[in-house]
Amino acid sequence: MDFTQLSMFVSVVETGSISEAARQVHRVPSNLTTRIRQLEEELGVNLFIRENQRLRVSPAGQNFYQYSKRLLALANEARFSVTGDVPSGLLPLGSLESTAAIRIPELLARFNQRYPSIQLTLTTGPSGDMIESVLNGKLAAAFTDVPFKNPALEYRPLCNEEMVIIAPGSHPPVHRAREVDGASLYAFKANCSYRHHFESWFQADNARPGHIYEMESWHGILACVIAGAGLAMIPRAMLAIMPGAHQVNIWPVGEAWRWRETALIWRKDSLTPQLRALLNLQGPS
Repeated sequence: MDFTQLSMFVSVVETGSISEAARQVHRVPSNLTTRIRQLEEELGVNLFIRENQRLRVSPAGQNFYQYSKRLLALANEARFSVTGDVPSGLLPLGSLESTAAIRIPELLARFNQRYPSIQLTLTTGPSGDMIESVLNGKLAAAFTDVPFKNPALEYRPLCNEEMVIIAPGSHPPVHRAREVDGASLYAFKANCSYRHHFESWFQADNARPGHIYEMESWHGILACVIAGAGLAMIPRAMLAIMPGAHQVNIWPVGEAWRWRETALIWRKDSLTPQLRALLNLQGPS
């Protein structure tokens, strides 16, 4: 087993295709097939499930993929430590939609200027999706809200977001959840921590929301609230940059529910040179 084999294996897993992986590593497909077979024979396990000329990663392959990524990252870090080379390669990042819009554009712009050899990609989505993608290795890191409880993760604080309730312009003041018991809500899907925070606000006051309509974007949520169809909880800074924000009433929540901390999270065992470069640019916690 060598690093070339590991790199080939990782490429096949991430592309899901021998031919596409071959293009990435500049080899012919038959060479990749042979090297993967040799790797499986050496390990004594099937890393892929082969069905009708299609490849699916086996459970053993999923585990080996995580270790392979870590070994390749450590090898690159070791090389950079002695050569002084500028890091290069991929840095797949994730982010909450609101964080991507209001908190990190300037940081990512500086990163691209400072490290042009690093190919940075950004995926946005709910916190649950971001955390899962970091844990399974699809993302190197993600900007999401905390607290979260997972011993496999490290995090670097970014900012605190103030959460507010928004209601249609004709809606009376909202001081507590009991005043809107049974109200329809607009939120992201169930694995979004902002939605969980909103639901917990109700539960803490012995109230219950009505129907929760799942939306795909903050702009969609705001449009529905403006139309008078329900309530939402949103970061105040996100609301401030959205057209139409003046058409809703904004109500603060109690101090226990007011703030959500946002941080950059990553796996403890996956601090790559590319991610270290981002952390260095972000500055100390």
